[in-house]
Amino acid sequence: MTRLSVNVNKIALLRNSRGGNLPNLKQVAIDCETFGAEGITVHPRPDERHIRYSDVPMLRDIVQTEFNIEGNPNPKFMDLVLANPPHQCTLVPDSPEQLTSDSGWDTIKHHDFLKDITARLHEKNIRVSIFVDAEARYVEGAKAVGADRIEFYTGDFAKQFLMDKKVAIAPHIEAAKVANAIGIGINAGHDLNLDNLRFYSENIENLLEVSIGHALVADALYLGLKNTVQLYLRCLS
Repeated sequence: MTRLSVNVNKIALLRNSRGGNLPNLKQVAIDCETFGAEGITVHPRPDERHIRYSDVPMLRDIVQTEFNIEGNPNPKFMDLVLANPPHQCTLVPDSPEQLTSDSGWDTIKHHDFLKDITARLHEKNIRVSIFVDAEARYVEGAKAVGADRIEFYTGDFAKQFLMDKKVAIAPHIEAAKVANAIGIGINAGHDLNLDNLRFYSENIENLLEVSIGHALVADALYLGLKNTVQLYLRCLS
């Protein structure tokens, strides 16, 4: 079964909007695992508008499943990750000005940079996943730099799904075939939700993990966190 990693950034955003510690990020992460989530994801950004750098050591200490840190590997980010080695580090090419990650790496253009970063992370026994658009050349480029996995950017899929789900999934199916053929693992994330997740997971062979935050937290406002985590897991079963 595909693993569900819950991105808790939006919980931190709510906390930061009022100061203090409500909602309690630590407790939410513990509860998500208790309710069945198989991983916790964070994406610290330079402005710390949601996850703070100081949250990472605390979460690393309490996460019992899999801890995934994602972000742009600038020097500050790398210092954080190497000092607090997670199970997985997902490299994302977002700029500080972006509200959210909306495209993947050009793994060919940035080959040398990504190869160096990947090697540094491997020295700490950290699994490396590279955020890419669903194109064969970028999947092959991720393999060439030594990454263990790719994470497909699924934002475009989510938009097209509403109009034609077969058209939406087609490039992901083809890119996944390439990944499976060359032996690189497949993760996915961005705008996956209760409407499109089952269809996506059923059509992507050997999908190992999905990282979901925004939609899951939004659903939890109506459905409750425990029920929502269970509903997402049901989509993946």
